[in-house]
Amino acid sequence: MYTLPTLVTGIIAYYFFKEHTKNEDGRRRFLLKKDLQVHAMPLRLQAYERMVLFLERITPSKLLIRVTPTSEDKDLYEDLLIRTIEQEFEHNLSQQIYVSDKCWSILVTSKNATIQLIRKASMLEKTDSANKLREVVLTEMMERHAPTDAALAFIKEEVKSLW
Repeated sequence: MYTLPTLVTGIIAYYFFKEHTKNEDGRRRFLLKKDLQVHAMPLRLQAYERMVLFLERITPSKLLIRVTPTSEDKDLYEDLLIRTIEQEFEHNLSQQIYVSDKCWSILVTSKNATIQLIRKASMLEKTDSANKLREVVLTEMMERHAPTDAALAFIKEEVKSLW
């Protein structure tokens, strides 16, 4: 008779301590996650800032103003522009750990679309010099949006969702 109340008390105490330990573990995880977010948020925002700067630097209209042709050879200028875009991209490769996979995919797509735009403009028959290549690309940018515009809009929306 005396063992039954002891067993019931023991079982209740076991479940109580089990639940208490589980709650404490969850609380510790929550506090740790909260602390990590406080420290990681500035890094994530900095990564988004760098990605915006990258997109601004490879926007065709700004790229063509910043990177001037060294000669009249359109192929050399095309290579220079593409090499500049690739260098900008490689400089920011490490930022992919701070942005979402979807955001990174959109950034890569934007970079590739910009390179394709330059290559297509270079292949046109009317493009016979470096200055003509600049003119053709700038004209194309007047007629439609730059490939980087969609990526910039996506980054802005993703940053808004962080708050």
